[in-house]
Amino acid sequence: MIKTLELNTDNIQSFVTEQDLEGLQSEINRLHQDLESGQGKGAEFLGWLHLPSQTSQSHLKDIEKSAKWIRENCETFVSIGIGGSYLGAQAAIDFGSHTFLNQLPPTARGGPEILFAGQNISSDYLHDLLDILGDKQVCLNVISKSGTTTEPAIAFRLLKQIMEKKYSPEEMRKRIFVTTDPDKGALRQLAEEEGYRRFEIPANVGGRYSVLTPVGLLPVAAGGLDIREMVAGAVACEQHTSRHAALDQNPAYRYAAVRNLLLRKGKTLELMAAFHPALQTVVEWWRQLAGESEGKDGKGIFPATAEFTADLHSLGQWVQEGNRIIFETFLRMASSNHPIEIPKSPEDRDGLNYLAGRSLDEVNEKAWQGTAQAHLEGGVPNMTLTVKDRSAHTLGYLFYFFQRAIAMSGYLMGVNPFDQPGVEFYKRNMFQLLNKPGYGKEK
Repeated sequence: MIKTLELNTDNIQSFVTEQDLEGLQSEINRLHQDLESGQGKGAEFLGWLHLPSQTSQSHLKDIEKSAKWIRENCETFVSIGIGGSYLGAQAAIDFGSHTFLNQLPPTARGGPEILFAGQNISSDYLHDLLDILGDKQVCLNVISKSGTTTEPAIAFRLLKQIMEKKYSPEEMRKRIFVTTDPDKGALRQLAEEEGYRRFEIPANVGGRYSVLTPVGLLPVAAGGLDIREMVAGAVACEQHTSRHAALDQNPAYRYAAVRNLLLRKGKTLELMAAFHPALQTVVEWWRQLAGESEGKDGKGIFPATAEFTADLHSLGQWVQEGNRIIFETFLRMASSNHPIEIPKSPEDRDGLNYLAGRSLDEVNEKAWQGTAQAHLEGGVPNMTLTVKDRSAHTLGYLFYFFQRAIAMSGYLMGVNPFDQPGVEFYKRNMFQLLNKPGYGKEK
């Protein structure tokens, strides 16, 4: 039986040998101690490292209580945030829910439709979002440490205006949930003044590492997923990866080590390809985690994402025969929630009767195997991460796996994996162009 998560590195062995990996072990051991002792770069943002095991049952109960009220009193739940403030929650809901959750009848869904705002600056998107809210019973969850991040702040201002027209101040206090800094910031001050229900983002946890805080847990619980099981899965991965630094026992560190050695051989782009639609937003969450953690000081692997087999019909040619700067990581599901067999057709006009009686999962597995072999033959090293199922426990394990792996990967590159100084440059220029007070024009 498959473990919760398995890493297969067979298809990198002609590029990275076991001897190469053994040569990194002493450095991995040292960096592991830096992580565990809080001595490495960015140690002030290591709150995520042992967060799962330190999450109390009373804290989860508090989140579940609010989520229960939302599910019983809300037709549409809008999560407002950008980057790590929304990607993790959306990834979790897409991973664990019905593919067409929002299109299900309310009785089948058992809770609100889940929508997202604040992740773009688009008049049309926000117009259409406001349009479909109509006379629905709405709840908002605005997520921001500062409350002044441009994209979610604009969305919240517009949505709050709609709420003020729909509800009394007393009712608004029940329907607006704020997830923000524990000590400071404009959003915290607003929540205190207006009496909104407030959840805290630990000060020592950065946005892209925050999915296992209320940033992710409240929207996920509102979507009907079991956050206790999700945290339990993360605890299992935390405990295993904390105890074992050896590359033959710690798949997160092995993944990080392989990435680093491939980078040294000129493989500067990683394509993370999901072989199941439920994993597509997970790889988008990974893309931010990897890109924002590693891309600094002129270093880093460029993280790209794809959904296979769909994108094999658009990117497949480039991957097979394009510039050999690429390696792949396939993310696949061992089993679907609802396996479907291919029926037999008397006419067999489409020529598919040779597949009759086989499940779509089996066909998808052969597509993965065929793709991995073809791309390896084309000079693209690849490895595969297989997750057991679509349970909340597996998802929590996967989230923590990537957090631990990318932290180690950043340390191996010699960068601080927990800051993002480059993100501020576009904001500074935008604020200057918009004549924001305090941002004078520079030559």
